[in-house]
Amino acid sequence: MKLENQEKIAVVIPCYRERSLISNVLNEIPDFVSRIYLVDDACPEGTGNYVKTNFKEERIVILRHQYNQGVGAAVLTGYRQALQDEMTIIVKLDGDAQMDPKKIPGFIRPILNKEADYTKGNRFYQLRSLKEMPKIRIIGNMVLTFLSKLSSGYWNLFDPTNGYTAIHSSVLRLLDLDSISTDFFFESDMLCHLGSLRARILDIPIDARYRDEKSSIIIHKIVFPFFYRHLKRLLWRLLQNYFIRDLSAASFSLVFGLLLLGFGFIFGFYQWHVHILRSEFASVGTVMLASLPLIIGMQLLLSFLNYDIS
Repeated sequence: MKLENQEKIAVVIPCYRERSLISNVLNEIPDFVSRIYLVDDACPEGTGNYVKTNFKEERIVILRHQYNQGVGAAVLTGYRQALQDEMTIIVKLDGDAQMDPKKIPGFIRPILNKEADYTKGNRFYQLRSLKEMPKIRIIGNMVLTFLSKLSSGYWNLFDPTNGYTAIHSSVLRLLDLDSISTDFFFESDMLCHLGSLRARILDIPIDARYRDEKSSIIIHKIVFPFFYRHLKRLLWRLLQNYFIRDLSAASFSLVFGLLLLGFGFIFGFYQWHVHILRSEFASVGTVMLASLPLIIGMQLLLSFLNYDIS
């Protein structure tokens, strides 16, 4: 791939327990990449020392954490160094060889063509590639994808936890890096923060590759913590986009929809409980007073959801 206007492409690789696979990743990174930031997140296998001893390429820069801080913190360390070195586009790869470095041109081309500010992988685009993915990961990703759509506002994206990404430095500089999660919520939180900037994000179809690596993510243990964090980001997004930065008809649809829905549910439940205890039927007026707010409230919320998606 030939680059115009002297763009500098960087690759950030967070490493923790990936000494056996890191050689496969480094050997496949294209020559047009100017800098490779390998972030040793206090790896007990000494991945950073291994690379320093066995790879003499000048473009490899080894960054170290004194203690393990999480994959997000490692990526952010690489991001900060890339910005300091004035890189143009920063690609993030994992060190476990699940992500094919030969696909890097497909990630940076839309950014160079100004079609996107941020690109990310989507393992679900090609259905044949899902045959290699464990079923529990497929189910977990579907749940997390829906939560991410709600919290980030990017309804057209899928596979939000995919860590194969690329971002333009001009957009990265606008993000508050200190407020982004540093653990396994990192990729999802990046989408939420990019959504606050209304950055253009594009999904890039990739195949799922699994070798001998062992994932440290246990799906059933992260779904509920992810749900809580997505809920916080959803509330933050709604407050920021619909009440602080802008106030539109959708804002009123959301407020009155929630109020009417809440009133209809509480009033209806109360009346149902009272009439059950009295062993009598509720009047038509009572039923309508409970059902109409529910119907109108639901219509208003659906109207808001349609506006948010569009």
